[in-house]
Amino acid sequence: MIAVVLGIAILVSPIYGQVFTTVSQGIWITVWVSLLAFFLASAFGLLLAVMSLSEHVAVRQIARFYVEIVRGIPLLVLLFYIAFVGAPAAVWLWNFMTQPLQSAGLLDPLQVRDFSLLWRAIIALMLAYAAFLAEIFRAGIQAVDKGQIEAAKALGLRRFQRFRLIVMPQAIRTILPPYGNDFISMVKDSSLVSVLGVVDVTQMGKVYASGSFRFFETYSVVAYIYLVLTISLSLGLRWLERRLNRR
Repeated sequence: MIAVVLGIAILVSPIYGQVFTTVSQGIWITVWVSLLAFFLASAFGLLLAVMSLSEHVAVRQIARFYVEIVRGIPLLVLLFYIAFVGAPAAVWLWNFMTQPLQSAGLLDPLQVRDFSLLWRAIIALMLAYAAFLAEIFRAGIQAVDKGQIEAAKALGLRRFQRFRLIVMPQAIRTILPPYGNDFISMVKDSSLVSVLGVVDVTQMGKVYASGSFRFFETYSVVAYIYLVLTISLSLGLRWLERRLNRR
């Protein structure tokens, strides 16, 4: 109700209404970056979690090495590293590997500017959050009673079948709360992509505030938009948790 009242006040006020109209143009980019980066991070994090539980020591150590290194780097530093170090290195590697095709005129050389800043930001967020999600997945998988896994083996289920039918349906209840919290954190941390000039909510606010000098009004609206997004997600996750607990 408070959010609705504030929303009406913003729309009624000419100043706040103008700020909201401008800043809200970046909502789609914020949502797109958050959803895509979190989806990719979830897939990569699940792979890392499975690797960390592997029977092979080398595979476990590779996953552990990645998780510990990435979790120890500030997200903003990782964002700059991927954008200005990782992207040029990837472009150079691509050109090196496709040199014969380029010489034959089948491919054009890839330029660093062809690697959009939006995708650099998405990849950086994906790599960062995959390390955190890997630990969440690992803890949830290990929380499943080993006796049920042994029973599934006795029934002749293959490893993937055991994982899909026995482990994940039970692990999801343990995973969901911290998993949802990380998604909310992703929405908030997506504001960091504005340092690369990606036109999300924060970047639109920076541009408007620097031109109008209405810093209070602008960043109040920016904060309101993020609050609406995160609180809506929190309520949705609480509802989902209650549904799962009833089963």
